[in-house]
Parts: sequence; C-alpha cells; structure tokens
Amino acid sequence: MNTKYIIISAIALFASTTTAFAQPDSIPAKRLKKYWNSLLYGNVDKTFEKHMDISFVVAPCYTKEGSFGIGGAATALYRSDRTDSIMQPSDISLSGSATINGFYGITVKGNNHFKGNKARLSYRLQFQHKTLDFWGITYDACSVNPISEYTKQLVNWESDYVYKLTKNIHAGAVLNIKYTDLTQIANPAYLEEQKKSYFFIGIGASIQYDTRDFILNPKRGIYFMAKETVYPSFLSSYNKTLFCTTMIFDAYSRMWKGSVLAFDLYGQFNNRHTPWPLREELGSDDSRMRGYYGGRYIDCSQVATQLELRQHIYSRIGCVAWLGCGTVFPSLNKLKMEHILPNYGLGLRVEFKHNVNIRIDYGFGKDTAGFLFQFAEAF
Repeated sequence: MNTKYIIISAIALFASTTTAFAQPDSIPAKRLKKYWNSLLYGNVDKTFEKHMDISFVVAPCYTKEGSFGIGGAATALYRSDRTDSIMQPSDISLSGSATINGFYGITVKGNNHFKGNKARLSYRLQFQHKTLDFWGITYDACSVNPISEYTKQLVNWESDYVYKLTKNIHAGAVLNIKYTDLTQIANPAYLEEQKKSYFFIGIGASIQYDTRDFILNPKRGIYFMAKETVYPSFLSSYNKTLFCTTMIFDAYSRMWKGSVLAFDLYGQFNNRHTPWPLREELGSDDSRMRGYYGGRYIDCSQVATQLELRQHIYSRIGCVAWLGCGTVFPSLNKLKMEHILPNYGLGLRVEFKHNVNIRIDYGFGKDTAGFLFQFAEAF
C-alpha cells in the first residue's frame, strides 16, 4: 500500500483518542482506548501470552496508480509452540485499499513456522482490480511507446513449503496459481498478439541456506535461495510448458551501535516466449526498485541489486538509506548495460509490532520518484 498521507492517520488516531478520554465510561471509548494502547505498546512481545498478537491501522491514502482512497493494514505475530523461546514467531499480515478511480485490492501474506521448528510455509494471496498506465511488454517497447492504459484483474497465490535438512539448509516445494484478465485495454497492439487473459499453475522446488535471526527484520545472517518453477502446458491456458528460475542472495551485518548493513541480489529468469502475466515488472513487488511505477518497464526476466543502511534512532524510530540498480530483459544474451536503471532513496521506520517495522520509503529512479508504505523490511 503506497501513500503520501501517513500523517493523516496519526491525526485521525489522535482525534479518536481525545474522544475516548472525554467519555471514559462509554463502551466505544473503552474500545478506542484499547485500540490506542495496542498502537502505543504494540512493539512489546506478547506472543508468549496471546494465541495471536494483532495490531491494525486504517487511514486515507494516495497512490500513484490509484489516486485518493482509503487503506488499511493489520499484522499479527503468533507461535505454534509458546513453550519454545528459541524459535522465531510466525507472522501474518493483511493489507487492502480502495480508491476513487476504481482501484481495489487485498493482500494476505505470512510465514508460518511449524511446531518443532523443522518446517516453514511462506505464502502470499492477492486479489486486485486496477486501472494502470501501460507502455508495453518488453523493455524496448516500454522505452519508446506512448503511454496507454489497461484495467487488470488478478488472483494470485504463491507458496513455498520448506523442510530443514540441517540447521541452516532447507529444501522446499513450490505451488503458484495465477489468473490474470485485462477487462479493458486502450491499445491491444501493445500486447504483441498475446491473449488478454491467462491462467497458470506452477509447481517447483527450492533449496535455501538461511541463517537470518528474524525473517521480517534481519539484523544478521545470510540467506540464499535457488528456486525452479515449471508451468506445465496441461495445467495452464498457454500452449507451451514454461520454466522460471529465481535466485536471491541477501546478507546482513551489524556495523556500529544500532545499525545494520543489508545487501540484496535478485534474479528471475523466464523463457523468452513467456506471456505477459508471468513477465517481470520493475518496481511492482514493493521490495526492489522502490519508487518506480510498477509496470513502467516489463520484460521476461529481471536482475536487481541494492545496498541498504538501516539505523535505529530512538525508541521505536529508525531510518534507512539505500542505493541500487536493476533492469528487465528478454534473455541473458540480450541484457544490455545501457538498460540498467538507477534506484536510491530514504526511508522512515516505526516499530509497529515486536521487531516488525512499518516502512515509509521515498524512492528515486530514472525520471521517477514515489512513496511506499508497507509492513516489514524490503528484504
């Protein structure tokens, strides 16, 4: 959920709180006070006391894609075994927004650590309906085509179940399900004779090396993941079997008191005949190339890297600065250095739940800049 008006939320919460204290005996006032306390003390770890420790916020929002609207988000931490003090807690978050131009969407994502700390399920479920600017489905087309528009509906499920082989090495199984439909498109030629609607089921496997201390806000450790996903033709509405290779390398190290230096290298490589719904959209995942309009540059594959310095300031407040670059391309032999795009920015961090930040980032890129509001660190 992107936004330029986070302060509005604080004003609304303050007003609600003032009302609550003015009428201390009313049931609504007690509920408002309880909600306010959940925000004030939400960073205290209560996962050993509660089955699920939840906090939420609702506020007006503004997005580059959707204009003005209303947005909300909630996050919760919980433990499958509250007697295990070593295992990190599981997490689940829900975010959604609706805007005046017809954009609406809901995202549910999380990481569930199973009892015994031998397995983990990571997942994301998305429902979206949005009208977006559109330039094409290749880097070259996006660089020269005039701006157009389409309206897209999306249902997307991504999951990765991993089992511990050793203390730090995991093997996993992948299941992806995606349905995408363009209900309206101003310039169908931009699709380059591809269909407006596709359905895909992908299955695959992953291997991971993971020494991170906490997934949502790592302070130390290394994470390496290699994943291969196959989209068989008999499980999809496309007449060819497709392959997708994903590789991620992240590293975290403490520099001085209150600081973390974080590095991220990401690559996703698809067949050069991959249909547009499975292609990489630069800046669309809220984690990399922050500040770019999602879909401004599209192509079959993507590589991106970033280096981020995270600094604790005071109490629940922190800040970050990052520098990175990335691009999309049809195939490795057509990756061009002159197509690599810059990315940098600054961000504010507020500890919303225990060790889980709200991040407010302002990113810059080639002829672009924009706000981003989301739970948890970018990587």
